[in-house]
Amino acid sequence: MDEAELAFAGLARQAELIAQRAVSPRELVQTCLDRIERLDGQLNAFRVVFAERALTEAEQAAARREAGGEGRPLLGVPVAIKDDTDVAGEVTAWGGEGHGPPAREDAEVVRRLRAAGAIVIGKTNVPELTIFPFTESRRFGLTRNPWDTGRTPGGSSGGTAAAVAAGLVGAGLGSDGGGSIRIPAACCGLFGLKTQRDRISLAPLREQWHGLSVFGPLARRVRDSALFLDIASSEAGSPGQGFREAAGRDPGKLRVAFSNKVPPGLIARVDPEVRASMEETAGVLSSLGHQVSWQDPDYGTSAIAFIARYLRGIHDDAHGVVYPERLEPRTKGMARMGALISPRLLARARRAEAAHAQRINRIFEDHDVFVTPTFARPAVPAGKWEGKGALVTFNGVARFVPFTAPFNHTGQPAAAIPAGFSRAGLPLSVQVVGRPGDEATLLSLGAQLEAQSGWPDRRPPVS
Repeated sequence: MDEAELAFAGLARQAELIAQRAVSPRELVQTCLDRIERLDGQLNAFRVVFAERALTEAEQAAARREAGGEGRPLLGVPVAIKDDTDVAGEVTAWGGEGHGPPAREDAEVVRRLRAAGAIVIGKTNVPELTIFPFTESRRFGLTRNPWDTGRTPGGSSGGTAAAVAAGLVGAGLGSDGGGSIRIPAACCGLFGLKTQRDRISLAPLREQWHGLSVFGPLARRVRDSALFLDIASSEAGSPGQGFREAAGRDPGKLRVAFSNKVPPGLIARVDPEVRASMEETAGVLSSLGHQVSWQDPDYGTSAIAFIARYLRGIHDDAHGVVYPERLEPRTKGMARMGALISPRLLARARRAEAAHAQRINRIFEDHDVFVTPTFARPAVPAGKWEGKGALVTFNGVARFVPFTAPFNHTGQPAAAIPAGFSRAGLPLSVQVVGRPGDEATLLSLGAQLEAQSGWPDRRPPVS
């Protein structure tokens, strides 16, 4: 297996190759480091790379393998960690200069990945305070899309998405408070899973953005995401929660609803190529035996309630950093907008969650999943909102990505699934929304669509 084949083999296959002694942990880590050195100058996916530490840990992983460490399902496999998550000994920069000292301990999700044998190869770039669906900051610059470096990789997990799409690492950790896993997955041609709220521990945090944010994987293949999720959501040594099995089984004949409806309160026009990808996906699912219909969910005012939680969360984060005076002017502007959300308004938005979830999820009385676009149009130009103020940027990105936020408000799982390419060669994507707690159906359906389309075989120009 040559370097590129190894790099694009994906998390699960890389783990198998190490377990089979077909490749050593050091060879795999060095492959990733070489590719980062050669390609990341074009992408700016990583804020920091732990080259020496990763090679040392690779040697340790090899020793554990020889000593019978096969019980660790990710032994010797590199992963990327989004730079909003603590890695012991490294600052959590959060896309800016307001951070404090290095973290003393790994976040719980990082601890679980390490306990499974994973090697943290670096931390990936984010927009400041992970606010926006693009990955650009004054301190760390623009992160670019490997399919077209003139385009954004999405955000806020854009660094992770760019790194995985370009084959710099097999999979990585993202977080999603309003689409921040699904949007970059869509922009970069990946499978991105927003997990059920509380599926993966946020510790040392209790919650983020007043309950909106979750952790989840970004990967090229569904089975890589399933393996990652089993590990990240379970205590070390446990058998997991069955997500790997879900990704390997037939989903059965599902009832699938499709909708291009933009949630009320948001203004956006769905690009014709995005509409066409929805229709094509509906045709594929119908050919696979699923029952397909077009029906709009009842969003109610869920988008408005989401905005209240989102803006107040930004306000609280901005006032919680060690050096708030160092934040970018636009970030400060978003925090001022968040100050308009009083504790009373925030409490009202949170109380509304149950009623909104009930309204939206009535669609599951007659359907097993429903499908929307992931974005209203493909990846926008990098730097599109550079130098713009908070309100202009906020309104602009709402037109770009109006479909993802309601499901952070309700807390249920949703996945971005590749759905072909635009005429310009940019990835297209659909969002598949599941019942509360039902990541398993999203994984099994995603794996079926992956087998049908073969999207992991496509590689971006920067790869």
